[in-house]
Amino acid sequence: MEIGCNVVPFGDQSLEEVLEYLDGLGAEAVELGSGGVLGEDFLPRDEYLDNPGKQQELLDTVDEYGFYISSLSTHDNPLHPDEEKAEQSDTDLRESIKLADQLGVDVVNAFSGLPAGGPDDNVPNWITSPWPSEHNEAWQWQWEEKTVPYWQEIGELAADHDVKIGIEMHPNMMIYEPTGLIDLREETNEYIGANLDPSQLFWHGIDIPEAIRYLGEHDAIHHFHAKDSKLNDPVAKLKGVQDPTMYTEEPDRSWLFRTIGYGHGEQYWKNIVSELRMAGYDGALSVEHEDSLLDTQEGIEKSMEVLNRALFHTQPGNAFWAEGSLNE
Repeated sequence: MEIGCNVVPFGDQSLEEVLEYLDGLGAEAVELGSGGVLGEDFLPRDEYLDNPGKQQELLDTVDEYGFYISSLSTHDNPLHPDEEKAEQSDTDLRESIKLADQLGVDVVNAFSGLPAGGPDDNVPNWITSPWPSEHNEAWQWQWEEKTVPYWQEIGELAADHDVKIGIEMHPNMMIYEPTGLIDLREETNEYIGANLDPSQLFWHGIDIPEAIRYLGEHDAIHHFHAKDSKLNDPVAKLKGVQDPTMYTEEPDRSWLFRTIGYGHGEQYWKNIVSELRMAGYDGALSVEHEDSLLDTQEGIEKSMEVLNRALFHTQPGNAFWAEGSLNE
């Protein structure tokens, strides 16, 4: 495993400046936005898609600093009931898959998307309870008529290009927890898996080591976001964790995105790294900074300090002590 970084916050700098900075922090991988809400500051697709010269220039720059590209990321809603929004999101995803193939990048990260609650609705509808019964009926329509057919098609495209899709489990999306992800994988193919972001799972009570074990049993961890979150206990105990309060109104929110180590301690992150190794994951731990209590540079630096201590920098050695008596 290596430390990586989602470089979207550095869009006002050159890639060379960003790589030099991250190299000094011990990182070895970068995650590049290729559309959607993350934008495409370092990788405008109209410049790089089907352009071997520009692609080689990018790869040479990344290689010069001893880095590799862990993933392309385009997060949006390809199942949106607004056809124009859905079409743009779909184009971003399909072209990102094609560009990843051309660049030799293994993974494209995305959201699953969220449809409306029925064919006549025009707003995405996140359904989290089966009752009253019309909500269950709406969820079945979303799953059977919209989500599965779309991702079957994307799974086939991903297979054609030999590029994995890392779906980030996220609230207000059809796929927001591990069992739903595996349900979708079973309806599609092995190219559909997880961009496992603990921060989106912590706040609604999911045990991250257990999630890693479960997803690892299905060989479904395609990418990993190193990002933390924490319940704001006095608020959460009063109103629960489903909270539409704006992220910048920190004292009034039930939970906050946090810098690694400020939501869960260093020992917890060492457990995560160990579980990832046992699950067979050997990719990047891509730091994504969204902690509103400190600025990007400080958040990334503090996150990488913890990860540098938690990460294994070698492969396991021979378990010589398990081969019989040491005296034989």
